[in-house]
Amino acid sequence: MTPRHEHPRRRFRLTTLLALTLVSGSLGAGALSLAMFTDSQAVTGNAFATGTIDISTTPATALFSVSTMMPGDVISNTIQVNNAGTGALRYAISTSVVTGPTLAAQLQLDIYAGATCTGTALYSGALNVAAVGSAAQGANTGDRTLAGSTNETFCFKATLPLSTNNTFQNTSTGVTFTFDAEQTANNP
Repeated sequence: MTPRHEHPRRRFRLTTLLALTLVSGSLGAGALSLAMFTDSQAVTGNAFATGTIDISTTPATALFSVSTMMPGDVISNTIQVNNAGTGALRYAISTSVVTGPTLAAQLQLDIYAGATCTGTALYSGALNVAAVGSAAQGANTGDRTLAGSTNETFCFKATLPLSTNNTFQNTSTGVTFTFDAEQTANNP
């Protein structure tokens, strides 16, 4: 058998590769075991709370209770809208007929901002479709706004027109006024 002779360059490359492998493995293991200075800071006491949207009215029921209206009669009453919540709100007023849709369509309603039924009405027309603003989300024409912990007063005036004929004699109607509110913050 003839002895093998390796080429010196090949042996050098192999030795260098082996040395680099050993050195990099040793450096990697050493880096994992090295100590470093560290620090941290906890920020405590963080708290979050939500606000409230809370609409109510005074009176809460029976703004009108009339039993003997005659053609030409006009009756008015005030209602206070309250924002008992912490956030500003936007609201709308709407009417829904519970009973007696024929008389509800005959009666006229005027809604005024303020404690008296004077000035320009926010709404003037048939009771059965009375509305101020819109309950649709977002800012709508006619919507009212109230800051937190504030209120405003309206004067509602109901009229049975003088032109009302005998068709409406001994009839009645029942309606509900609804005040729909939503937040104004982040709600264009």
